[in-house]
Amino acid sequence: DLHHAAARICGIDVSYERLAPRDLGLDFDGVFARARAEGLRGLNITHPYKERVLRFVTTEHPTVAAIGACNTVLFGEPAIGLNTDYTGYVAAFRGRFGATPPGAVAMAGSGGAGKAVAFALAELGTKALTLFDVDARKSQALAAALKQHQGGMTISVAPSLETACEGADALINCTPCGMSGYGGDAFAGIQLRGRLWICDIVYTPIWTDFLKRAKARGADILDGYELFLYQGIHAFKHFTGYDVDASTLRHELC
Repeated sequence: DLHHAAARICGIDVSYERLAPRDLGLDFDGVFARARAEGLRGLNITHPYKERVLRFVTTEHPTVAAIGACNTVLFGEPAIGLNTDYTGYVAAFRGRFGATPPGAVAMAGSGGAGKAVAFALAELGTKALTLFDVDARKSQALAAALKQHQGGMTISVAPSLETACEGADALINCTPCGMSGYGGDAFAGIQLRGRLWICDIVYTPIWTDFLKRAKARGADILDGYELFLYQGIHAFKHFTGYDVDASTLRHELC
């Protein structure tokens, strides 16, 4: 477990438990209330609750408020909602590609994780971002939020994934496609050769069918493990106050 490994590196003790609503016989609201009542320091929030949790938290950072999703909660009065998917993606991209700008990007999926990645791309200096989601309303809402929050990136919503990928330098999967229990490839049938870089935020497994195809075609890859790593490092800092070196933690987890 990432947080226990980080604690070992820092020489501290932590308790980090999996609180799945189904396992506890509660709905999400019940789990949140129980965790708060029992005095937990905070929670990490996973799919599909990253937007639902907003009703219970205050989002102090304007970017997190604009994203409209959070994956980290610090209990207090009030409970604070944070988004280390957003900060983690910025760190993961820079760790992999340095100061190289992302270029023109096509992104599949505009849900909670997609929102965080889209705002991270804006911070990274992406030239243009084209969104596609099977629920077009999600992409339209995300595009509107991005346009209101920042002005340097061209943002558009595509009627199909094929259209979104036309002329894109990079492709990002922000859907559950490829994840254990879901399977599939969100970009099946889409040409990958010639793309500057490819990203899949899925990390279970790390080598999804999408990334396997990308590797076979010689694309530079940013895999979902890097986002998992950095979002966890940032969440750990919020929970404990301790900084953890990414390389040291990666080695500890391998």
